[in-house]
Amino acid sequence: MPLLNELTIKQAREGLDAKEFSSVELTMACLDRIKKRNKKINAFITVTEELALQEAEKADKQIKQKKQTILTGIPFSIKDAICVKDVRSTGSAKILDNYIAPYESTVITKIREQGAVLLGKNNCDAFGHGASNENSMYGPVKNPHDEKRVAGGSSGGSAAAVADHQCIFSIAEDTGGSIRQPASFCGIVGLRPSYGRNSRFGIMPMASSLDTVGPMGKTVEDVAILESIMAGKDEKDATTVFDKVTNYLKKKKETLQSGGQARNKKQKLRVGVPKEYFEKEGLDVEVRSIIEENIEKLKGLNVEIVEVSLPHTKYAIPVYYIIVPSEDSSNLGRLDGIRYGVQAKHKNLYEAYSKSRAQGFPEEVKRRIMIGTYALSAGYYDAYYKKAQKVRTLIKQDFEEVFGLVDVLITPTSPFPAFKIGEKKDDVLAMYLADVFVAPASLAGLPAISVPAGKTKSGLPVGLQMIGPRMGEQIVFNLASILEDQNT
Repeated sequence: MPLLNELTIKQAREGLDAKEFSSVELTMACLDRIKKRNKKINAFITVTEELALQEAEKADKQIKQKKQTILTGIPFSIKDAICVKDVRSTGSAKILDNYIAPYESTVITKIREQGAVLLGKNNCDAFGHGASNENSMYGPVKNPHDEKRVAGGSSGGSAAAVADHQCIFSIAEDTGGSIRQPASFCGIVGLRPSYGRNSRFGIMPMASSLDTVGPMGKTVEDVAILESIMAGKDEKDATTVFDKVTNYLKKKKETLQSGGQARNKKQKLRVGVPKEYFEKEGLDVEVRSIIEENIEKLKGLNVEIVEVSLPHTKYAIPVYYIIVPSEDSSNLGRLDGIRYGVQAKHKNLYEAYSKSRAQGFPEEVKRRIMIGTYALSAGYYDAYYKKAQKVRTLIKQDFEEVFGLVDVLITPTSPFPAFKIGEKKDDVLAMYLADVFVAPASLAGLPAISVPAGKTKSGLPVGLQMIGPRMGEQIVFNLASILEDQNT
């Protein structure tokens, strides 16, 4: 029997309902783990211990009255770039060190209305800018599998908290791979939903045309449970869609059928393997071997493996790193130390702006603001931002064409396992290339999940990514579940 803090959502629900333990006991187990490990791992910036125990006591009363829902009494954490009302929300940047959010993210409200217990806010790359969690102004997050290595970014704190059993699940944000890449590095499951599937209200904006918020958990089942709760139209976010919310867990249990709309559903599930993802020079030999072994496992399981091509995927990183800094520079204009946040000592209004931003932003945030401002400036907008958006359309069209042939795509999540802290920090281009396999789906607005695929000889987790057609979360969950069963 695992320790209480090591339980999945399903296991915790069954134990709570059977009165094997209380929510207070489950919450205390997680808080004790945080106290024991957080100084080493640095997964949490803010721990809401008093609030958590209050919510756990309330949950126990609901369970006693048999008024519980699937998340009642289950402890979780939240990436610090997601706002929670009356809770410190820094975005891992010192400019918001004293910021107490006066409102709450829609998806977090949905989770908390289910009775989940908030443990605190997780460390991350400041405002989501990074692939290693080394750009946090509160120190890097360490990988629970090897504390000399990064946890991934930007949602490294959430991934590490789940992997280290400091919480049962976490809610994070994914713009270019910030859920999937750290999930891969830490050996957990992380979902980026289709753009517009989940509300972005209450999320500190990075690049508004790519930002999504999604769940991170210990199993595909846990993540399916959470996405079923989080998804849906929100009047506070005009980009959310009206598509009916599916009970992904219920559908996942049904017989797996083809997701292709134009083909007979009795045909085998067609899984595409994009050749461009396996031709990269930087793809680690062990990672390639582990992913290929997983692909072999799928053969004979009512699955047909098809090699496909995404020719414009090679432009994903340059396109991403024009669009994202451009939208960053616009969104971060609201952080000036005047209306809220930390204000530096100053002699005049200009110094109030310049010094507050200079002291409150880490180097990577400043870099992106400068790149983005340049790309949007007069005389350069057409050459950079506008052209990048045109190429983004070509990347999206590649995916649309491929999904006319196959139901889902399978790729590595990252070209390499977790690297050592400091190893790539001074090589900006190498750090940007860490997103090479996750950025294309982000640019196209597609759902993608990272699931554990195995470990290297040195014990480092390797993640496998599955990409579905737009609003195709169900087919992604179905295939991810099959693969998870094969690896357990």
